[in-house]
Amino acid sequence: MSEVEDTLKRIASHKGVEGIVVVNKDGIAIRTTLDQSLTTQYASLISSLAAQASHVVRELDPQNGLTFLRVRSKKHEIMVAPENDYLLIVIQNPVDA
Repeated sequence: MSEVEDTLKRIASHKGVEGIVVVNKDGIAIRTTLDQSLTTQYASLISSLAAQASHVVRELDPQNGLTFLRVRSKKHEIMVAPENDYLLIVIQNPVDA
């Protein structure tokens, strides 16, 4: 099993994790544990949000870059880790985490 698969399984095993989506630089999901509809929705919207957050960080300090983004609502906590040409998106239930 690849290192990527091992990492995804390890993340998925954490308490409260409801889904994982790996998105390429074009916003297309390349790995997911969610159904097609949710995958498409998260890939599109979170890719856009991460791009905007990255832009804000660079505007504030051109020497800086976005390393992690966390958004929490009443129902979910969405954690985004941008890495080179990919985004790792983890959706978890904040009550169970």
